[in-house]
Amino acid sequence: MSCLVKVYLLNDHFSPEYAEAQHNGKESENNRHFLWEDEFEITTPVDEIELIENTVYHLRGVRGDQEEFSYEVPNMNVFRIHSNPNVIEVGASAILIDRYELLCEHKNEITIYLKGEEPLSNPITGIYIAACDFPKDLISHVGSD
Repeated sequence: MSCLVKVYLLNDHFSPEYAEAQHNGKESENNRHFLWEDEFEITTPVDEIELIENTVYHLRGVRGDQEEFSYEVPNMNVFRIHSNPNVIEVGASAILIDRYELLCEHKNEITIYLKGEEPLSNPITGIYIAACDFPKDLISHVGSD
């Protein structure tokens, strides 16, 4: 069974009262419930999904000069999707998460709702890091490669 991942950035200015009064409870062009959404699917067979709250996420990559880097990002809530032999991580800084849903009955599905008022970065697919938790050293290298 695969796993569908949905991530929504909530609009702090969404008015349920206005939606109810003007649009039968539905969002409208000037009253959007979400600012954006991401959706992707893990298509390899998923054996297990585990949630680890307030953990350290290891952000790894390669700079433009081909130098590898690895930074510890604290305060992350990470879903570990076990797809033998791989483990795929999806997660966000705990401060960003409004709520999440994990459904595993008929289809594996992870839905994460992010707070709209917190600045964030999405350095790789499925990882959302609050600006206050983003590695400062990595920020200083942006544009210097």
